[in-house]
Amino acid sequence: MDGTREHVDIVIADYDPAWALRFERERSRVGEALAGKALAIEHVGSTSVPGLAAKPIIDICLVVADSADEDAYVPDLARAGYELRVREPDWHEHRMLRPASRDVHLHVFTAGSTEIDRMLLFRDRLRADAGDRARYEAAKRALAARDWPTMQDYADAKSPVVGEIMARAVGPATA
Repeated sequence: MDGTREHVDIVIADYDPAWALRFERERSRVGEALAGKALAIEHVGSTSVPGLAAKPIIDICLVVADSADEDAYVPDLARAGYELRVREPDWHEHRMLRPASRDVHLHVFTAGSTEIDRMLLFRDRLRADAGDRARYEAAKRALAARDWPTMQDYADAKSPVVGEIMARAVGPATA
């Protein structure tokens, strides 16, 4: 399963403080469902950045011992109302689940995955730097005005601005 390709309209909403509350509810839901199997549950993506406009979809990074071992966590999450939508074994053993409401994307990674650190670094940079936050929002709004076959196509189109911001977040390379 690599996810059903769905055409969606990309809608960017002004920041909503309710997003943080929704994350907290989902963090509890996931934590209770996994009964100690969650090593970390982090709010990531644009809804995790106060003041940043975003698609009103809560992105959550869930860290487990081994994301490839779906039997260890997917059945528990399914009982809590999440459906496995994406399986990407060639990209950090990423899995993505979502509830029927489609307003939460639960991204699952194995402890130690470099993608976890990248997601948190990007989030923290946007939280701390108003200039990068404004650049990112402008790029998102401009791209959202276009028609995209899938949400992933829209996400991929943001890669240049994400790369620029990440380069600043990491800082200059040392020799």
